[in-house]
Amino acid sequence: MQPNNDTWISEFFLLGFSEGPDRQPLVFGLFLSMYLITVFGNLLIILAISSDSHLHTPMYFFLANLSFVDICFTSTTVPKMLLNIQTQSKVITYAGCITQMYFFIIFSGLDIYLLAVMAYDRFVAICHPLHYMVIMNPRLCGLLVLVSWIISVLHSFLQTSMVLQLSFCTEVEIPHFFCELNHMIQLACSDIFLNNMMIYFAAVLLGGFPLAGVLYSYSKIVSCIYRISSAQGKHKAFSTCASHLSVVSLFYCTALGVYLSSAAPQSSYTSAVASVMYTVVTPMLNPFIYSLRNRNIKRALMKLSGLEAIKRPVVLLLNNFP
Repeated sequence: MQPNNDTWISEFFLLGFSEGPDRQPLVFGLFLSMYLITVFGNLLIILAISSDSHLHTPMYFFLANLSFVDICFTSTTVPKMLLNIQTQSKVITYAGCITQMYFFIIFSGLDIYLLAVMAYDRFVAICHPLHYMVIMNPRLCGLLVLVSWIISVLHSFLQTSMVLQLSFCTEVEIPHFFCELNHMIQLACSDIFLNNMMIYFAAVLLGGFPLAGVLYSYSKIVSCIYRISSAQGKHKAFSTCASHLSVVSLFYCTALGVYLSSAAPQSSYTSAVASVMYTVVTPMLNPFIYSLRNRNIKRALMKLSGLEAIKRPVVLLLNNFP
């Protein structure tokens, strides 16, 4: 589909971090490091879960999907920015910009839905432990992930189709390091009322409902934990959802911080830096949060790396040492 432009626009300019040439190598090295850590960290989580049969449970099934989505989420924005820094270019084609925006909306939506699904999974595990495997059966788990994909793809297709109907002015500088939807429509010369309404509607319906589901699930979880009599039981119940709660808090606090502060007067540079938190930093930290706070993941990673095979003889030797 060709854009309905009165003036044909073939490319945009991503201003990104408008630093001087002397700081570009530092920015390049920083983002390349974060991107590689994100990709390899999340790949390790996926490999650890797939290689360990003890982790073939609903909780880790959703975690593997979240790790895959985080890789894709970061890959929609960072590689293009790194390429532009390396080539000293700020150009992105119209088709490339639309494509980037399309996939960014898909994977950001999937992040939100999967976090909500994982909250429901923890709610069932803590509040209905005896019926957990019956409720969270493989069919339901697959269906929840499939529905998340369908909603994300349809939402992204709708938003992108509406952007394609806009006429763009000759001013095509995007004050960001990727083609973000809000910044895109602000460049349009035609009426963007429907686009703004769709963004607000999607924020409430597709963003607010998952957040409400997360809050409801954790309110029930807190209530169930409070009714547990022993301190050890409370600690064990809370530890099963501590990692997920940390990831949810990090994602929503950074994402909501960016979009709520966008209404206040601030520089484009500040907005771009703030967006880095949930587009780059959060996916990078997720593997560390889950691996450091989860014994099963740590054990699977050790087994995957071969350290488990080395550790056992050493422990036996130390135990038998006089």
